[in-house]
Amino acid sequence: MPEFIEENARELDPRSLRGLAHPLRMRLLTALRHHGPATASQLADRLGESSGATSYHLRQLAAHGFVEDDPELGKGRERWWKAAHQGVSLNPELYFDPDPEVQGALNTFVNQIATMHGQELSTWLGTRHEWPAQWATAADFSDFTLRLTPELLEEMETKVHDLIDSYRERALPDDADTAQIRVHLHAFPQNNA
Repeated sequence: MPEFIEENARELDPRSLRGLAHPLRMRLLTALRHHGPATASQLADRLGESSGATSYHLRQLAAHGFVEDDPELGKGRERWWKAAHQGVSLNPELYFDPDPEVQGALNTFVNQIATMHGQELSTWLGTRHEWPAQWATAADFSDFTLRLTPELLEEMETKVHDLIDSYRERALPDDADTAQIRVHLHAFPQNNA
């Protein structure tokens, strides 16, 4: 299942999954995707980490092709980093990889995504009073319970992803009335008990 799929997405294989599946690396990559290029020190301040830790993990992300230097911003010894892709997709075959290291990395990856989604939602709930009323009423966190087959679930997810993608072309990045919007999709089977 995808983390979030953008036009410029990278499909994870066992090696790249193991390189990304670390909570701080995933947070660093997300920060670069959401907020643009930054230095290790800036990212350390943003994430409440040491610059030594952010520097090390940025180099690891670079070794796996997730981040790269931004030559337009770097001056002298100052090294600016940017995300190499706007998203990742998870090859479903990884769920069935027999390698315990791949399974451990997969568990770390999906659990960190769930954690980050929860943190993003909590941040919105804690700061929604700072937004104009129109944003507070436009935001949504609904849930639904359906009875579906795996095929119908995949069909629904495809349609939802297509709908979301259709709004990419309608975005007005320089319009004062726009904001960066996060959309989380969680669809999973549940016991009837």
